[in-house]
Amino acid sequence: MRHIAIITARSGSKGIINKNIKKINGKPMMAYTIEAALQSRLFDRIMVSTDSEEYADIAIEYGAEVPFLRSNETSGDSAGSWDVVQEVLDKYYSMGDYFDTVCLLQPTSPLRTGADIIAAYDYFNKIGAEAVTSVCECDHPAEYMMVLPKNNSLKEYRKHEVDVPRQMLPTYYRINGAIYVRSIKNYNKKVEIVFDDEYAFIMDKMKSVDIDTIEDFEYAEYLLNKKV
Repeated sequence: MRHIAIITARSGSKGIINKNIKKINGKPMMAYTIEAALQSRLFDRIMVSTDSEEYADIAIEYGAEVPFLRSNETSGDSAGSWDVVQEVLDKYYSMGDYFDTVCLLQPTSPLRTGADIIAAYDYFNKIGAEAVTSVCECDHPAEYMMVLPKNNSLKEYRKHEVDVPRQMLPTYYRINGAIYVRSIKNYNKKVEIVFDDEYAFIMDKMKSVDIDTIEDFEYAEYLLNKKV
């Protein structure tokens, strides 16, 4: 079987300028994801999909390949990650390069390691799934959460408030954005990503930081310093 890792690293992030190449502990953030993919030794191709020549040069420096840049259609804010993945797979297919699985790795999860990717694939193979997505435990049960009205009144929340110990409530999980493994079907000159039969791969919360804000960035840097 042949496997490809696709790392999505568009330039022009608004919350943190050039987030995907911003240095964290002296290294561009997306380098951590490239290194994790390399360390797993699972992939026939480790490709960074970007719209930036600068990003492409950095990706190649750290061991990934960038045989082409994103199209205009997948370079804007409206394009989703799976649109990007589909474009990459279609281009490889047109070059005669086929894969059995694709692993989407977002560069905003720098604490995810090669061992985590290996464990996700082991789980994928063990249960015979067609799709595996990484999750982690939520910090708080859903029963403790609320949507506030415009006037910030707690009246409705108090009506439904759950006053029981946390240990008696269900455990809730969230998708952490670190690892997405999908089967691929190649037929009739088409590449189809399989999304059905999806299962959750549980990761440690400490490795599940998904960097969106400067506070996330600083927390990830702190954890990397601790070598969590």
